[in-house]
Amino acid sequence: MKMSSLYMPTLREVPSDADIMSAQLLLRAGMIRKLVSGVYSFLPLGFRVMKNIEQIVREEMDAHGAQEVLMSAIQPREIWDASQRWENFGPEMFKLRDRHDREFCLGPTHEEYFTFLINNELKSYKQLPLNLYQIQTKYRDERRPRFGLVRAREFIMKDAYTFDVDHESMVKSYDNMAVAYNKAFDRMAMKYKVVLGDSGNMGGSISHEYIAITPSGESTIAYCDACDFAATDEVAPAIFNIEASKQTDSLENEKVHTPNVKTIEELESFFHCDASRFIKTLLYRSEDTKRVFAVMVPGHRTLNLVKFGKLAGISEDEIVMLSEDEIKTLAETVLGFVGPIGLSPNVELYADHRVFDIQNGICGANEADYHLKSVKLDKSICKGIDDLVSVEAGDACPHCQKPLSIDRGTEVGNIFQLGDKYSKAMNATFLDKDGKAKHFVMGSYGIGISRCVSAIVEQFHDEKGIVWPLAVAPYQVLITIVNVKNELQVEKAFELYVELQKMGITVMIDDRNERAGVKFTDADLIGIPLRVTVGKGIEEGIVEFSKRVDCVKEEIEYNAIIEKLGMLVKNQ
Repeated sequence: MKMSSLYMPTLREVPSDADIMSAQLLLRAGMIRKLVSGVYSFLPLGFRVMKNIEQIVREEMDAHGAQEVLMSAIQPREIWDASQRWENFGPEMFKLRDRHDREFCLGPTHEEYFTFLINNELKSYKQLPLNLYQIQTKYRDERRPRFGLVRAREFIMKDAYTFDVDHESMVKSYDNMAVAYNKAFDRMAMKYKVVLGDSGNMGGSISHEYIAITPSGESTIAYCDACDFAATDEVAPAIFNIEASKQTDSLENEKVHTPNVKTIEELESFFHCDASRFIKTLLYRSEDTKRVFAVMVPGHRTLNLVKFGKLAGISEDEIVMLSEDEIKTLAETVLGFVGPIGLSPNVELYADHRVFDIQNGICGANEADYHLKSVKLDKSICKGIDDLVSVEAGDACPHCQKPLSIDRGTEVGNIFQLGDKYSKAMNATFLDKDGKAKHFVMGSYGIGISRCVSAIVEQFHDEKGIVWPLAVAPYQVLITIVNVKNELQVEKAFELYVELQKMGITVMIDDRNERAGVKFTDADLIGIPLRVTVGKGIEEGIVEFSKRVDCVKEEIEYNAIIEKLGMLVKNQ
């Protein structure tokens, strides 16, 4: 590709609304453009990266027995009613009506659609197992689109579905897909961890997530270096001990005047004790304001909304923290002095189980400028009790009790053992070898193609720009002509350009009439992995070679550069 003809509108300034590095660099490098919040266009270079990722995924899916199809993004309400997810999926679903007033959605996922298809086509166990996949656009009306391509309203996804005769066969399909995923992400050069995940509204018994390790990632994962345990903080149990109070005798509750002492830090200073002695009570409501919740956690820990939502039977997206006015009107208490004792009866009370280990604890008195001390709670006041806090570094591993480590990352893939959740709901059956009708046993498998673009940039960049791994780069080689008015430089550069293309190497040539500094700055920004500069040295038959990853320059004879590039591409 000649850069003189390439649509590559690079930016020198960082876009003000790009909240993570990958969004900033992809926008600056002219690879994507934002239409509205959460909706992006892929420009030529970005589109090539995405297609390279798609091809890696496609090759691994095909190699592991999957067959590619393409389903519609528009799905009728009826198939979602059958699974009872039309109402339960939540506000993220884009819904619309046609001219005949029939209801549809823009598919956020395709479990129902694939189940409906197979139920009308497969009748016998002899046609199983079956593994179908597609690479297609999905739509989700995110409450707050953010992180560029990571949390978008429209995104490209590979989703696959397996259909088996029984649970044992489904597990084999699941393990087979796990192998395919490992190979695909390895080929992308991605740094990732496979962790136990939360099945969420997808359902099923077991799920695993593929998390690309990135400091800006929205997922928190806990893992053990001493064994193979790894899980998201949504499912990782928080295992820690509450330190016993120095005062071992059980005392009567005592109201203490605490003027303007509201935060945990202020309480620690006022009472001269550790935050673990405090019973922190947090107030929330459902999005429709039909339910009001109070959740108790130890003062030194953080509530995990996913864990709480599962216990209370409400989606995380529907949980809203009460404002100061709502605390007065809905919970009938006072901001900064909320406690479980004497709380309004219209508030549902939940607790992390460790608050009952706190002896002679301290909590709000539900009265301005007052707290209660020497509190010992009774479990009977709670509607639900469980592990409700987020795991932290140093908590005990649930497998071997060694300290856990914590990292952040971006979810780029997930696999679910769905079982018969959808086949039962939609009465999708086949005839087994005895002629009896049985429900398909299913698995579901997703890879966020556009998310992978973002995750790779998060992992592979420096202060100058993107550093693409060779397997996903928009072009493998960039040839830069230092002076396009020098006929020998132009002649030799294009001669190299043609020869590399004949070898099947993707190559871009910077033939623009620009200053060398502009060309080198753009080369750093767009991140083509292998670079050849044709400049004054060509008079002596010398070109300059460097890799984007380290930018170390090496002078090489012109006649030797083709072989060197061929070997590097071959051995990627």
